[in-house]
Amino acid sequence: MNSHSMVMLRRDFKHLTRNPTSVFNAVLMPIVLMLMFVYMLGDAFSVGVDYVDYATPGLMLMAVCYGLGGTATAVNADMTKGVINRFKVMDVSRGAVLTGHVVTSVLTNLIAIAALVGVAFLLGFDASASALDWLGVAGMVVLLATAAGWFTVALGLSAKSPETAGMAAVPLVLLPFFSSAIVPADKMGPGLREFAEYQPFTPIIETLRGLLNGAPSSGDAIAAVAWCVGIGLVGYVWARSTFSKRA
Repeated sequence: MNSHSMVMLRRDFKHLTRNPTSVFNAVLMPIVLMLMFVYMLGDAFSVGVDYVDYATPGLMLMAVCYGLGGTATAVNADMTKGVINRFKVMDVSRGAVLTGHVVTSVLTNLIAIAALVGVAFLLGFDASASALDWLGVAGMVVLLATAAGWFTVALGLSAKSPETAGMAAVPLVLLPFFSSAIVPADKMGPGLREFAEYQPFTPIIETLRGLLNGAPSSGDAIAAVAWCVGIGLVGYVWARSTFSKRA
């Protein structure tokens, strides 16, 4: 990462820490969801294993999604409030502005997931993963966070205002609820079951679940990586194109 990107990263991280709402959505909201689903409602779900073991991978993915609204809003605010024009006068690399937002999003996600996993262990989470499996979990999380980060940056750049940018990320927040995150897809009704099985987040969740159980599936892993790479490439190309036009 070059010096311009590092400057943008420090700037974006300072802005994030000064916004309590963004910190809550990114870090605390996933923990609230875990306490709600596992501690309050866990006994209502029959999934064949302890519910905390089943739900943790899906909640890790949700932790990535819950921080996206803040990223989209911050990117759009830079674009619509004239900040980008100031950077142009200062001869700051345009790519560094976008990279700073993506890296800040990834680091925030890693902090949120680390806190979430810590709470999961307090609630009785029992992972069978080896050191290599945990490395795979970390790699999958970083790949997912990077892909989601670029796609969210593109959404933020394309929106007309910071408010609409935040709303544009809402479908990404809701999509995990229609996956295998909370309950297995085969327990859902017709139509919803097929959607849950073939949407992008389900193979990612199943890959994380397999790695944490010490029994990863190569089929799920290939599909998960393919989805992440595809989403990331679309987001990157879309973001750079939109940024060049609007800046």
